[in-house]
Amino acid sequence: MSRCSFGDRASDRHLCQSLVDWFGLFARDLPWRSGRSAYAALVSEAMLQQTQVSRVVDRFNQFMKRFPDVESLAAAEQMEVLAMWQGLGYYSRARNLHQAARVIMDRFEGVIPSCPEQLQSLPGVGRYTAGAIASIVFDRPEPIVDGNVQRVLMRLHARRGEQSGSANINWTWKRAAELVGTTDDPAAFNEGLMELGATVCSRNSPSCDSCPLADHCRSLEAGMVDSIPRPRKRAARTALHQYCVVFRRRDKLLLQQRAGKGLWANMWEVPTIESRTRISSESIVDRFPVPLVDIERIDRFVHRTTHRDVTFHVYRGSTRQRSGHWHDIGHLDEVPLSNPQRRLIAAVLD
Repeated sequence: MSRCSFGDRASDRHLCQSLVDWFGLFARDLPWRSGRSAYAALVSEAMLQQTQVSRVVDRFNQFMKRFPDVESLAAAEQMEVLAMWQGLGYYSRARNLHQAARVIMDRFEGVIPSCPEQLQSLPGVGRYTAGAIASIVFDRPEPIVDGNVQRVLMRLHARRGEQSGSANINWTWKRAAELVGTTDDPAAFNEGLMELGATVCSRNSPSCDSCPLADHCRSLEAGMVDSIPRPRKRAARTALHQYCVVFRRRDKLLLQQRAGKGLWANMWEVPTIESRTRISSESIVDRFPVPLVDIERIDRFVHRTTHRDVTFHVYRGSTRQRSGHWHDIGHLDEVPLSNPQRRLIAAVLD
């Protein structure tokens, strides 16, 4: 008979308490965990989506210093918010967070709601983020499911298949709701579940010897930990070419703003044209939005996004155009530029 039992309330309470006790001893010291602020939780959850904790910590502290509360964030210009988001990527998160702050000011009198349904009415807030804020800040027994949580629960139950399958997603939400409903400390349980998946029950090389739930884990008992969940098939990547020309006039660079939708929406960049295929220098001159006197090739590099391999072709150019947005080189840190844009500008200016 299996030593791992589930399903009855007593077993679930024991599992939950084991995790809560472990979290109390081994929780990482992260800035958004201090004080349990709803605003800090909203900001940190937005930043942590698809981004590693190590990359978020410094940017979170800087962001909170610049925008210490909902009111200051709502009052800011989008360009300021995007500039403070630089380095995290996925800039739609910053735009949604900014808009959410304005909705909170307009509809909720500046108070972040505790109700999951009201939280999900905010731009960029889905079921997971709403559950995280409601449980971690307001101690409500709301389930949360992200990739880490799903991996932990699937391994505990030796549940096969891909994480992305609808049956496994629905099952995980149901199981997470059952568990958080049995604990006396929903906040510590949910954070502990995420922490366990991030630090111990990792995708590769999990540290089963250090796991507080090892006695409950059916996949460990069956020797199946490494095969659960089944690896997801990778989607084909799209190739994209960006031809970027850096124009300098004294201590100013010519910049343009990208469209409000798509890759790096609303961010600023040096004048650029895009193509799904490589194009010749002659075509660059013919198609470029800025009249070119001459161009000199400086660099080429590939930047990988979630679904694309973007090749940046970098040129130094000259133009007689005087109109447009010429920005002081010494104040580029105030402009929301993507990491590859900063890299190519540095390559030309060095």
